Amino acid sequence: MKRRTFTLGAAASLALAGCSSGKFRSYRGPEVTSVVVNKGARSLYLLHHSEILEGYRVDLGFAPQGHKSAEGDGRTPEGTYLINRRNPNSDFHLSLGISYPNAQDVARARAMGKSPGGDIFIHGQPLAFRPKRPDWTAGCIAVKDREIETIYAMVRNGTPITLRA
Repeated sequence: MKRRTFTLGAAASLALAGCSSGKFRSYRGPEVTSVVVNKGARSLYLLHHSEILEGYRVDLGFAPQGHKSAEGDGRTPEGTYLINRRNPNSDFHLSLGISYPNAQDVARARAMGKSPGGDIFIHGQPLAFRPKRPDWTAGCIAVKDREIETIYAMVRNGTPITLRA
């Protein structure tokens, strides 16, 4: 009788643990020292020095070719920036902010008489709608919700991110 009670209790505990998967995960592995986005391959990599820890397929801005030059152009920036903020209440599940625009981005946009834009993030899927095509963001890097949960846990503010063509 005691064995059966223990087995049922253990099974119930495991079932409840499986149901309680929230969006905030913990990570105790090697430090993510950089993030690399290869826009052409639609890939994002989390690295510990030269070792790839994780890789993901991504969606980009709706006009993915070229560097972001102005607000509303639909492009994802290219260059090296920093992860500079976290949004646990994002309209896109969770999100990590990218330090775009830098001084060069601002100068380039002003020379064209435009705003460089901003609010570029790595984020999950939208809460309000489901994208019907790839490369649907306004310039951000989008991954699946389960993937942003892992990325959010692994990547710290101040981590460099390089976005390549």
